Amino acid sequence: MIRLIRTDSSHPDFRTLVQYLDQDLAIRDGADHHFYAQFNKIDSINHCIVAFEDDQPVGCGAIKAFGTDAMEVKRMYVTPEHRGKSIAQMILLELESWATELGMHKTVLETGQKQPEAIALYLKCSYQRTPKYGQYIGVENSLCFEKKLLC
Repeated sequence: MIRLIRTDSSHPDFRTLVQYLDQDLAIRDGADHHFYAQFNKIDSINHCIVAFEDDQPVGCGAIKAFGTDAMEVKRMYVTPEHRGKSIAQMILLELESWATELGMHKTVLETGQKQPEAIALYLKCSYQRTPKYGQYIGVENSLCFEKKLLC
């Protein structure tokens, strides 16, 4: 059974999972990794989810403010041995629920073309491709998405 907890970026299991995520992204993104890393600091994220299976941390995700009516989905990760169990979808739905509770009207996110599993997840969860935003404008590898939330 999967258990989700709400926490912040100081949670040690969240930090460990993000280290695994960064190792994976360093391989996938290659030379682009340092560009992306500067936008993925976790020093002070107030809204993080950690997923547990049998008290073992197996996945994570976070949201942070993006303007006045949106949250940006960040740091989504599920350990390789736990993929295919819909854990990422559970985390994403919980993040969307949390954003709605905070009065937000949409979530936005960026992912890379070299992350087909992430792209498939976001499309499955009704995210729509949007023009690139902010620091991702003009970045060939970046794909941006958004989802309107039911408030």
